[in-house]
Amino acid sequence: MNRTVVEVGQEFPLKIKRMGINGEGIGYYKQAVVFVPGALTGEEVIVEVTKTHKNYNEAFVKKIRRKSELRVVPPCPIYETCGGCELQHLAYSGQLDLKKDLLIQALEKHTNFKIEKLKIRDTIGMDEPFRYRNKSQFQARMLDGRLKTGLFGANSHDLVPIEDCLVQDPRTVRITNAVRDHLNDLGIKAYNERKKTGVIRTIVVRVGVETKEVQLVLVTTREKFHGKEELVARITAEFPEIVSLMQNINPDETSLIFGADTVRLAGKDKMTEKLMEQQFDLSARAFFQLNPSQTNKLYAEVRNALTLTGNESLVDAYCGAGTIGLSLAEDVREVRGMDTVRDAILDAQENALKNGVENAEYVVGAAEQVFSDWQKEGYKPDAVVVDPPRVGLDDELLRAILSAKPKQLVYVSCNPSTLARDLAVLEKRYRIRYLQPIDMFPMTAQVECVVKLTLKSNPKRNK
Repeated sequence: MNRTVVEVGQEFPLKIKRMGINGEGIGYYKQAVVFVPGALTGEEVIVEVTKTHKNYNEAFVKKIRRKSELRVVPPCPIYETCGGCELQHLAYSGQLDLKKDLLIQALEKHTNFKIEKLKIRDTIGMDEPFRYRNKSQFQARMLDGRLKTGLFGANSHDLVPIEDCLVQDPRTVRITNAVRDHLNDLGIKAYNERKKTGVIRTIVVRVGVETKEVQLVLVTTREKFHGKEELVARITAEFPEIVSLMQNINPDETSLIFGADTVRLAGKDKMTEKLMEQQFDLSARAFFQLNPSQTNKLYAEVRNALTLTGNESLVDAYCGAGTIGLSLAEDVREVRGMDTVRDAILDAQENALKNGVENAEYVVGAAEQVFSDWQKEGYKPDAVVVDPPRVGLDDELLRAILSAKPKQLVYVSCNPSTLARDLAVLEKRYRIRYLQPIDMFPMTAQVECVVKLTLKSNPKRNK
């Protein structure tokens, strides 16, 4: 069958059949796939092609002939230029349905499962889907001679200046703007990635929803710079709620936010936040969920997915600051966790002490290596909880889990594609009881998912 030839600049009508993993509409023009940002399922639109590829094409909406009943006016004035959100033009009920469908799409693409036989629950949403993010990471760049802060536009490194962000806790924006103004007043320049000049790369603000504490991290190209002492003095005087003022040094040409070295400028090395009646100390680079209210729901779903008697040994893989494992510690005999970030493991160890948890052990190392080492020592867990980064589980860890055969496995995923890929492997020995999508990031196309798996009694028979 000959491939349909589509040219840049070509216009044609298109019916949007579905939405994709980036929130874009998907339609078919003479069997050619067309991705259309901003288009919604069921809409009939006129599009203009912007890019062509071997297996798909990209286009933008020139006119909406038939509008979806779920289309709404985005409340953010810079929504179309900022790269932070993808779904403000879709009613929230539609966002929840979409996130369930994204999970289904990933399973259809990456597995041979009979989707209709899987128990995929409706997405757990929020009562108020704005102002939920407890941490901001705003880039700094020089524009028209002034240091500006904001986010990069979609698929670019062009800064979109932001005065307010509707998905951020207002305190993060207020502090970022104030720091930006002090930097300009003191003549401290932002990093120029083309010329490799300037000092300030990123301003990171994390707030405690329960404790009201604030941590501010200035990510810079070098440790020493003119005006640093005066800047610290101004910030600490204006914001007494900032209990941890840190500087992270990142001199590398990289898209990563943080560098390897962090120094304290004022206050404590860490801030404290509460979650599910427990307290957690957080260093500058420690991972902590960005949506506290939904995190409580997420961890409750993890707990509900486990059947615990108090005698189990549980592994908390990719444990970060230990939040998941510590929330389960009183229900099991022991918790073992691991993470590659040393600061996160130190936080986990201190958080265990802080909360009086004596049955938790945390070590630095890659999950696959640590788990394999434990296996060689004869250790066999009863239950495993994995919460990997977007790349999913390492192949070695998958093999180690299949070899260890813990009776219960809970997979917490932030990426439907790698989740589906890993489930296709785990299904050899595990029965997928259900998948529970959770909306941790309203207004974006991201979806979290908790999957309950139990060991098959006879894998061959159940294949």
